[in-house]
Amino acid sequence: MTTRPADEILPDARPPAGEGKFVTGSTMRHVVTMTVTGSIGLIAVFFVDALNLFYISMLGVQELAAAIGFASTLMFFTISVAIGFTIATSAVVSRALGRGDRDEAARMGGASIVYMAATTILIAAAMWPFLHQLVGLLGARGETQEMATRFLQIVIPSMPMVAVGMATTGIMRGVGDARRAMYVTLAGGIAAAILDPIFIFGFGLGLEGAAISTVISRAILLGVGLYGAHRVHRLMKLPDLAGFKTALRPFFGIGVPALLTQIATPVGNAYVTIEIASFGDEAVAGWAIIGRILPVAFGVIFALSGAIGPILGQNYGARRYDRLNDALRDALLFTLLYVLAVWALLAIFAGPIAGLFGATGEARELVIFFCLFAAGSFLFNGALFVANAAFNNLGYPTYSTLLNWGRSTLGVIPFVWLGAQYFGAKGVIGGWAVGAVVFGIAAVLLAFRTVRGIGPRMMAGEPVPALPPAANSAFSTGKASTLQ
Repeated sequence: MTTRPADEILPDARPPAGEGKFVTGSTMRHVVTMTVTGSIGLIAVFFVDALNLFYISMLGVQELAAAIGFASTLMFFTISVAIGFTIATSAVVSRALGRGDRDEAARMGGASIVYMAATTILIAAAMWPFLHQLVGLLGARGETQEMATRFLQIVIPSMPMVAVGMATTGIMRGVGDARRAMYVTLAGGIAAAILDPIFIFGFGLGLEGAAISTVISRAILLGVGLYGAHRVHRLMKLPDLAGFKTALRPFFGIGVPALLTQIATPVGNAYVTIEIASFGDEAVAGWAIIGRILPVAFGVIFALSGAIGPILGQNYGARRYDRLNDALRDALLFTLLYVLAVWALLAIFAGPIAGLFGATGEARELVIFFCLFAAGSFLFNGALFVANAAFNNLGYPTYSTLLNWGRSTLGVIPFVWLGAQYFGAKGVIGGWAVGAVVFGIAAVLLAFRTVRGIGPRMMAGEPVPALPPAANSAFSTGKASTLQ
């Protein structure tokens, strides 16, 4: 990154009109608009995902639902790759727009699409011959292993389609068109909701029908995304060789920290599952129900972690350092108000929510305990999400990676172990929640310190790290992160 002379860097410098929509106007309004539109698409993904599994369950074959579960676990890796590169795409495009250089933004968008396609084609080709063995490593056996393998053999080749489709949403979010980015995911979700019953029941294809429906819905998602990014915004331009070389480092530089960040949460959740399993099937059932409540209740917070990125990116590119602090503050205020409101609703309806899932015994107790107490930990989980988005888009990827891994290890293992020893299954849930407090507070303090220091350091002529890696992953599944 080239640093301008100190006398050329003005905190109130503005890009040419129309190039960066987030560099003027209320930062809170931008935060709310981007988050709400993003959460709509995110909730649609959750709904369609659940609907797919519901249709499969209606076939009455237990192994089918299990096969979907194993396949989804393996697909998390492929989605994680796409998530990281999507955030990279959004960041490089938004920065170029913030500087007022639309041609550069288009070249970066085009190069990002090519790099995304090439990388995911190679990954899909490398995985495909070993799908049976990979599913077996996850614990699938017998007929379930065969079913999961057949499902993946159909779906994995479509990985580049969904990845490039996600990258186009990164371009559109980079330019501030959250509504059209939302349409991309909604189009894929609506297509899947319509096609699932047709292929599963109408054509009698069962699990293979679900896989075919997934591929077609991904193709539709890709088509809508390309239309918005290329035809509407004209932000997909193939650069020359020099342009590809210029985009190489900022794009692939995010790969390792992105993947490390993405897999941190599943590692922590795996340990929680291991500890809670020692208390019996009812405890595991309670934890599973909590895992279903979380993305629905706090999907807006997951969307926020992706929404704040382009806002910070554009203002960083435009050198509006005063607005970086405002955007961070408003995102945290939004988190506070939203989580308090949702926590209150969960507490009021804790009993009916447990009953909705048919929870009994210890499972019911754990669900109610979560709704009454542990759900409040998302005040701090949400703060961590926002802080990580700030680090990722302002050039401090190491902070995000260390905080995520810290939360998923030091913020999980000792707290959960102590909770299990002294308070049983509720202690496991409580320990998982308490660990978020420590890292949420630390992340916020570090984020404000980092933002406050960016402007003065650049005014003094000091370089600021330039790589903006992946946003925070959602809590439960890779598919939940497609809008991040």
